[in-house]
Amino acid sequence: MKDHTSSVFEALAHPTRRQILQDLKDGELTAGDIAAKFQATAPTISRHLRVLREADLVNERRDANRIYYSLVSSSLALSVGDFLSSVCPEQIVLREVRKRRTQRSTETAEVAESATAFDEAARS
Repeated sequence: MKDHTSSVFEALAHPTRRQILQDLKDGELTAGDIAAKFQATAPTISRHLRVLREADLVNERRDANRIYYSLVSSSLALSVGDFLSSVCPEQIVLREVRKRRTQRSTETAEVAESATAFDEAARS
């Protein structure tokens, strides 16, 4: 039996499945909407969607005779993140450095906004 990370990477191995995931990043689509974006047959797209669903990368929701698919980005992020952490531990440090820089940039912008608001209030 395959582990979850192997299923995720197997699902990501095919360019059609990667494109489907990219198409779903903006919200759910019907199976027909997804199939219309490709020159492949409907059964082929259905198999790609099944691989993505079995890897927990997409959710399926049925509404009457339509099937809607949506991205499970947390599953993708956790699987890829865990793999990267095990192979490249430096990426954990780099992620923390990036998070701190972003926090500092946000704090600097907030201080600048407060100073501007204070200056404007003092001029009034």
